[in-house]
Amino acid sequence: MATTALKVGPKYQVTIPKDVRDALGIKVGDLVEATVDRRGALIRPVEVVPKNVDIRKRLEAAEADVKAGRTLGPFKTASAAMRALKQKARARTSR
Repeated sequence: MATTALKVGPKYQVTIPKDVRDALGIKVGDLVEATVDRRGALIRPVEVVPKNVDIRKRLEAAEADVKAGRTLGPFKTASAAMRALKQKARARTSR
């Protein structure tokens, strides 16, 4: 594969040449990762694997928290809810 010079745009963006995209199978919307080593930059496709979450267990844990009183609220406004969440987070980090 031939080497191609790329121009960096005003937002520090570069366009991956068509022959490189085709060789790697990169399409619009795909994710790529960029890493740097002593030789330069490497861009390669990334495949995202969805995390397997057991919804039933998460719901049972949430219901147990509600029954045990480990809840906040009710709140009259979204800003009141945010204040309570931030206060709770600060209390956790100061432990």
